[in-house]
Amino acid sequence: MQQNEPIYRLRQVTKIFADKNVQTTAVDHVDFDIYEGEIFGIIGMSGAGKSTLVRTLNRLEEVSEGEVIFDGKVLGDLSEKELRATRKEIAMIFQSFHLLNQKTVLDNVTLPLKLVGVGKKERNKRGLELLRIVGLTEKAKAYPAQLSGGQKQRVAIARALALQPKVLLCDEATSALDPKITEEILNLLESINRTMNLTIIMITHEMKVIEKICHRVAIIDHGSVAELGNVKEIFANPKSKAAQKLVLPTLMGDNPFDWNNECYRIVFNGFAATEPIIANLVQTTGENINILSANTRSVGGIAYGQMIVELPKEPQGRKRVLDYFAQIGITAVEADREVVV
Repeated sequence: MQQNEPIYRLRQVTKIFADKNVQTTAVDHVDFDIYEGEIFGIIGMSGAGKSTLVRTLNRLEEVSEGEVIFDGKVLGDLSEKELRATRKEIAMIFQSFHLLNQKTVLDNVTLPLKLVGVGKKERNKRGLELLRIVGLTEKAKAYPAQLSGGQKQRVAIARALALQPKVLLCDEATSALDPKITEEILNLLESINRTMNLTIIMITHEMKVIEKICHRVAIIDHGSVAELGNVKEIFANPKSKAAQKLVLPTLMGDNPFDWNNECYRIVFNGFAATEPIIANLVQTTGENINILSANTRSVGGIAYGQMIVELPKEPQGRKRVLDYFAQIGITAVEADREVVV
């Protein structure tokens, strides 16, 4: 993806909550850029500080230290009037949809336009166009109670787009949805990003959401950035403990096994799904390996995913296997028991 100008610049952003004599640092000197037109992920375990960090992006939380710069403007320096105008450029969707049950779908979508004084005819025209974009034109006169969870989130997305924002913040927007509907919503967001060049910021605790849709990701741990970079690179080779805990647990499931120093994690990232890599390894090296856990899939005929494998205990045999992996371009790193057990 071509890198555009930053839409956000976070400079040593810190948020401290004070309760009587106790201070809690929820966000701790966070520093990174988010670029125009990218889908940027912010991920962390529960309590990591990601939601607090996101609330600083539209100044729902005031920072204790540092600066949040949006489109060249320091949010903390804006007057109330300037802040209200700026927030129109920063839309947000949530896990719980926040639709008005007594309003029709079309009225929910056009509410932001009504609040800024757009006439009924014009706002209904815009609302119907937005419903077309999210695939819900036929639901214009329905009420939220008549919709599925996925349809409600589509309405929320349409409403968020009403004022033509520059950024869409998605705070755990798919957490309440089943996997099939989650896939549909992520595909919709990806299409909107591509066709509208809308910057999308995904806040989630699910690595599968990040892997599916995001270009880059910041991994938040105890309020700090543990790792920042291209999603594929972090998926293939997570360096921080926090990143490893997010990437690797889906590998292990609930099947613990005996660990030794010969357990390695291998990453498939772009191989033909039909290529019998393990069988070829055995035939070429004469060495056997034990597959302990695997999470691989075919995407467009290309294999992506990972395995935990047990290599030969004999050093020369182990070296032959590792050399073979290196020769064909597969990443193999010693598995970290502290991370994946």
